[in-house]
Amino acid sequence: MTMQVLLNPSSVTTLVAVASGGAIGAILRYVISVWFVSNYASTFPWPTLIANAIGALLIGILYVLIAEKGLVAVTWRPFLIIGLLGALTTFSSFSLETITLVEQAEWFLAVVYTLSSVLLCLLLTWLGIMLTRFF
Repeated sequence: MTMQVLLNPSSVTTLVAVASGGAIGAILRYVISVWFVSNYASTFPWPTLIANAIGALLIGILYVLIAEKGLVAVTWRPFLIIGLLGALTTFSSFSLETITLVEQAEWFLAVVYTLSSVLLCLLLTWLGIMLTRFF
């Protein structure tokens, strides 16, 4: 199954859908960050890990709903996958936060963050796929 199954060709409607989903995803990511920082004090970049973990789980679920079960309309695919999840999750923040930990000589936290981000997100993507296939 290729990524073409997940997306439909570009058009003005598609661009608006991606932009709208992106706005919502960015707001969700911001809310996660503000909520976490307001409630917890930590040098570990939890908000990005949480956002990426949620996105990993959701993309696994959406993949099955779209590519295997055909339950998501073609017009919603760019909104959900590229827009919403693209803005919610972020590799650039993950990279910067890891480098910041390294520059602060927080080597252990940098390694834990890198491994937990990659392994947790892979596990949650797989879990989303498996759970959605089951139901």
